[in-house]
Amino acid sequence: MTSGETTTQSSDYLDEIQRIVYAQAQRSEGDSAELLQLLRLLESMHQRIREDLFIKTLPTNRQALHLLLREMEAEGGWPYIPRMRLKSLMANLYAEEATQKLE
Repeated sequence: MTSGETTTQSSDYLDEIQRIVYAQAQRSEGDSAELLQLLRLLESMHQRIREDLFIKTLPTNRQALHLLLREMEAEGGWPYIPRMRLKSLMANLYAEEATQKLE
């Protein structure tokens, strides 16, 4: 990005994508299958962008690498989409079952 205008346009576009995705998630509230599908889509997009586009843009010299690392440090580090572990899912399920039995 070479100008503030480009950054603003890009930020506006990314903000709009975020609003659309979150609105879809809210419409799917209570539907675990639909939310899981959305999460899988986001994970897949993350992987494709990282592997097909981002890796090709990585710095080839120390100065550029240093600038990228400084930007990452200032803006929150490496993007990561964690997966819920099956054990955590089962623990939550058992806890909810126990709560329902007490009611």
